[in-house]
Amino acid sequence: MNSHSAKTDHAVLKVAIVGASGYSGEELCALLARHPSVEVAAVFSRQHEGKTLGEVMPRFSGLPISSLVFVEADPAKVAASDAGIVFLALPHGVAAEYAIALLKAHKVVIDLSADFRLNDAEVYADYYGGSHPAPELLKEAIYAIPELSREAIKSSPIIACAGCYPTSIQLPLIPLFRSGLIDHDGIVVSSVSGVSGAGRKASVDYLYSECNENMRAYGLPRHRHLSEVEQQLSIAAGAKVKLTFIPHLAPMNRGIHTTIVATPVAGKSLVDLKIALRATYADEPFVRIREQPPETKHVTETNFCDIALYDEPRTGRVVILSVIDNLVKGAAGQAVQCFNVKMGLPETAGLI
Repeated sequence: MNSHSAKTDHAVLKVAIVGASGYSGEELCALLARHPSVEVAAVFSRQHEGKTLGEVMPRFSGLPISSLVFVEADPAKVAASDAGIVFLALPHGVAAEYAIALLKAHKVVIDLSADFRLNDAEVYADYYGGSHPAPELLKEAIYAIPELSREAIKSSPIIACAGCYPTSIQLPLIPLFRSGLIDHDGIVVSSVSGVSGAGRKASVDYLYSECNENMRAYGLPRHRHLSEVEQQLSIAAGAKVKLTFIPHLAPMNRGIHTTIVATPVAGKSLVDLKIALRATYADEPFVRIREQPPETKHVTETNFCDIALYDEPRTGRVVILSVIDNLVKGAAGQAVQCFNVKMGLPETAGLI
């Protein structure tokens, strides 16, 4: 298999990317190509087998990584590669097959799909419309947002990176639930995503003329990401949490803007919520608490999550805003951040 490394002055870790030709996979290639401690040893794709990365993605032309040749994305071939860490940028239901083979080969799996995000195979079947392909592995996987599960990431062979919408929702809410500051009931979340969140696929819904100058809600009344959000919020709260989630598609390439409406518990105020979030994220390099409403353009092509909180005294509720880049903090950047945590590297490596 072709490999690439321009980093010969110090030890590097060999990684492979399966599904490298999708939007998240392409973003992974870009981040890992500039990572000071990484050699991209192999890229896998069924669609582009035999082509070079530079041919499929001209943005990489002229860079050493462009000469990598896509290998057939067969689980056995991936497991046989000399990469010790494998990133799976695959659709749900597909990643698990690779994970089985990779774990047998003693590889570390960093999964960007939904296959290992849920603790319960029955919940997976309910939300994703089919039996889980490897339910026996669910107990081995760690649900991963580094700021919220750093220590657990270090010990698991399967790192299940959180989804893009869920990341934008949980980073503001989980510290508040852990601190007992907000009511479990009546939470409403409205999120807006750029079109790249749907993946690189041919579909009428995502044609330019359908998306441009248009905005629409979708995935109602139960978007798939609701399952992992409620699971993780319930763990943080120590009680069942249910919320209303309305996702929207917006005419932009990338970015997520989330608006959360919640009620502080009796006796707690907006000041208490702000203190809790600032304390949680004071030393975190990728979470910024803002005073002004955050905007998607402020986080585009970065691994940042920007959060702002506002009081609504007329109703006794609070409005929490968060923004991320769905392809970076919502996918590839989060995966690289998890990789850095897992391998004991500086957490910002390749990301700033």
